[in-house]
Amino acid sequence: MVKIYLVLLIGILSVSLSSILIKLTYDVPAIIISSYRLIIASLILVSYAKLKKISIKTKTGRDLIIAIISGLFLSLHFITWIASIKYTSIASSVTLVATSPVFVIIISFLLFGERPSLITLIATVVAILGTALIAYSDKNIASSSQYPAPLFGDFLALLGAFAVSIYFISGSHLRKYMHTFQYITLVYTSAALFTTIFALLSSKPFTGYRTESYIYMILMAVVPQLFGHTSFNWALKHLKASAVAISVLGEPIGATILAYIFFHQTVSQLKLLGMAMVILSIAVSIKTSRQTN
Repeated sequence: MVKIYLVLLIGILSVSLSSILIKLTYDVPAIIISSYRLIIASLILVSYAKLKKISIKTKTGRDLIIAIISGLFLSLHFITWIASIKYTSIASSVTLVATSPVFVIIISFLLFGERPSLITLIATVVAILGTALIAYSDKNIASSSQYPAPLFGDFLALLGAFAVSIYFISGSHLRKYMHTFQYITLVYTSAALFTTIFALLSSKPFTGYRTESYIYMILMAVVPQLFGHTSFNWALKHLKASAVAISVLGEPIGATILAYIFFHQTVSQLKLLGMAMVILSIAVSIKTSRQTN
């Protein structure tokens, strides 16, 4: 169990850097950032698989379809969430995207009949109220170069939370019998293909940006993606999707501290209350879910 917690800690520390790197890559559109992040990560994995002659073929066509679906929603997660950081504060974005465990619980109930306890339902309502407080706090923020459209950014972050919940649920199914490397190579490559297609359809250029931005995007592919997300995917074999999803709750804390250090982004008392409600309620709901299922 200590090994699992250690791996999750590495994942949390790694993904906490993601929002900072995205903010530093201010001259690159969100969909292009998503493309580079996933393309670089998948190229590293595919190259390693060929070098070591590791097979990534699935045993059944059904597994391949699930991996592709997981990749699609991972692609949508990055596109919406990275875009959210362009419009709202890092604190709001990472806290709202951390509501993914709520979506995991709801979807697991609707699709698989996993009934949440009364405490989980209450905690879910509190999380929704906390989200509303964050949105209300952002409503009072005047548009600026740092926060061009706070409420729109909040909405994108929630879409990102929904998308990543599907990604976690799909991964939870496949990781029961699929090796971590095989899984992440299939999913990251699928996500890279989908994101590239979306980027081409958007007509956004892949070149012409600052040299520093390309360095930041390489770092995003290596640290938050290969170290961060892969840590979570490894843990899916040992924990339920909802339990793994809760590990992202460490990201809002780390990212908010880093946002203050790098960009002097402060957090209002109302927003801080909303963040606390979201984090604590999800922690309670997941703890209850793990005990009763």
